[in-house]
Amino acid sequence: MRKAGVGITITQHILNQQRQNPEATGAFTTLLSELIVAAKVISREVNKAGLVDILGSTGKVNIQDEQVQKLDVFANGVIVERMQHIGELCCMGSEEVADLIEIPTEYPKGNYILVFDPLDGSSNIDVNVSIGTIFGIYKRINIDSDSDVLLEEVLQPGVNQVAAGYFIYGSSTIMVYTTGNGTGVHGFTLYPSVGEFLLSHEDIRIPERGKIYSVNEGNEQYWDEKTRAMVNYFKGSDNALGRPYTSRYVGSLVADFHRNLLKGGIFMYPADLKDPKKPSGKLRLMVEANPLAMVVTEAGGYASNGSGPILEIEPSQLHQRVPLYIGSKKDVEDAEAFISGKK
Repeated sequence: MRKAGVGITITQHILNQQRQNPEATGAFTTLLSELIVAAKVISREVNKAGLVDILGSTGKVNIQDEQVQKLDVFANGVIVERMQHIGELCCMGSEEVADLIEIPTEYPKGNYILVFDPLDGSSNIDVNVSIGTIFGIYKRINIDSDSDVLLEEVLQPGVNQVAAGYFIYGSSTIMVYTTGNGTGVHGFTLYPSVGEFLLSHEDIRIPERGKIYSVNEGNEQYWDEKTRAMVNYFKGSDNALGRPYTSRYVGSLVADFHRNLLKGGIFMYPADLKDPKKPSGKLRLMVEANPLAMVVTEAGGYASNGSGPILEIEPSQLHQRVPLYIGSKKDVEDAEAFISGKK
């Protein structure tokens, strides 16, 4: 990764990439630009959350049987409201909503599909830990159809994403995104004084092997022997480093992933085989695993479910859960070898 000189805005960067693609129409640029506006609104609200009545739980649970936070509702509403009118989407899928989000009939429709986790890590809101928004963008399969989009058109493997990325709301607000196909992964930091995201991390490359492992070891009682052996490998000295990896676990996926993307390492959320609520792990394939898998792959890393690439999984449900091992390529390959029984 090369630190970039301050000056290039995210809008300039998107337009430059559009000019390099002769088939680009500007629709994708409009889509991303409006998503960035939504993130700015969310960032502003996150930054003043302790000053207004937007902290805490709503008292409701979402489709994932998780407590819904007030900021979850706000962030989801902002993204839906900002994105539904632009004329570039045929539907949306949110971690907070059970079914597909249709575009109201009064608005024009396009050929893109947006899937997103409006506020990842929201259980950490009240303690001022970094949280974020994760997104993936697909193209509709039947682009010439005037009919309502079907769920099977949305349930595409992650390799079909045309763009993916995340916003992280921490000590600063950063957007990281990629459009794949060798375009690289780039990070932009929001400068509040000018209200713009400016290029700060150009061509991010994750180290081939890291020194950090990130996993919730409090769930060890739910793991099988292969998973325990895999985690002990990273904790021990009989590994590629010849010494224990450093343990770092925030409990906010986007924060753990962002750190490991920049510094190298592996994030793991295994299948909790003995937990009836999470036999396939906790994380959602469509709105969390696939977007981050696209980012890490473009940056030279790897994402696996323990038996193969996340990006090649054919989804069967909008809110499908999946085990996730993601980060530095060689570290993830080591984890995959344990889980698949090759090691």
